[in-house]
Amino acid sequence: MGALAYLGSMGQSGRQGDVMDVQELAKAVRAGDRRALARGITLVESGRADHRGQALALVAALGGARQALRLGLSGTPGVGKSSLIETFGLMLTAQGLRVAVLAVDPSSARTGGSILGDKTRMERLSRDPLAFIRPSPSRTELGGVARRTREAVALCEAAGFDVILIETVGVGQSETVVAQLCDIFLLLLAPAGGDELQGVKRGIMEMADLLLVNKADGALLATANRTLADYAGALRLLRHRPQDPEGFPMALTVSALENRGLDEAWAAIQALATWRRAEGHWASTRADQARHWFGQEVRQGLLAALEREPVLGLMQLLGEKVALGLQTPDSAAAELLARLGR
Repeated sequence: MGALAYLGSMGQSGRQGDVMDVQELAKAVRAGDRRALARGITLVESGRADHRGQALALVAALGGARQALRLGLSGTPGVGKSSLIETFGLMLTAQGLRVAVLAVDPSSARTGGSILGDKTRMERLSRDPLAFIRPSPSRTELGGVARRTREAVALCEAAGFDVILIETVGVGQSETVVAQLCDIFLLLLAPAGGDELQGVKRGIMEMADLLLVNKADGALLATANRTLADYAGALRLLRHRPQDPEGFPMALTVSALENRGLDEAWAAIQALATWRRAEGHWASTRADQARHWFGQEVRQGLLAALEREPVLGLMQLLGEKVALGLQTPDSAAAELLARLGR
């Protein structure tokens, strides 16, 4: 059965047939079939309850034997994330590396829709046979990534990609969840002064392994160099992290437009990855990340359970009391939790 037919038939066939279909899809993903990879990601991103079991079976069937270099990339809107990813990705594919881009687009708070225009913004990279670009909606998730980005990363690793770039939505200071998905976190910055430095705050700067000041070209070159000096000074005020060798985190200038500085950035990424592997930080970080996502899945499952009857009826009743001013939000929440604990 083909992958499209498989997706359409889920929930209709028996358990044994479903498992066989999952194994077939897993085999195609491991073989590097791009269409199978895209369909597998569609499956793990599906919100249907009957798809969830299939998604878990698919991820389990693929295993975790293959590992790619996971690079998270964040930055404020308009800083040039897509342009830099395209130029950087083309540089890597020219070296024979297979590159996957998982781009998370913001979803409308009203309609839930997303533009998902990353393939149009990375037109040249999307045509490269060694590249794979997958835009995903953030939906209601905070932190700059979609809920199932982690599983999409696992599928791309199983498909044999060497480097996986995870582009966040560009929401600013809260965009730190991506640090729990990647091996190295890149923070992209625009040539600007104090306001920009104030804007990113310490929260996201403390997560970053490499600060890249983009648009260091033309009339902005001098400004970019001044910004680089500002950030380099700010980094010296941060406490040294045990997972960093001497000189990290570091700040560099790059230009996606003129393809300048990307070789130096790639060399720094490779040096940091090599050091962390040799010192054991790579494996321990991935173990900590797995533990983090286990906790997240438990929390999400508990929240989903609260949306089902008979709990839902109690939540609606208490919600009405809160809306009418008959009960405070804190006391209503305490009452609900107390009843659940009985």
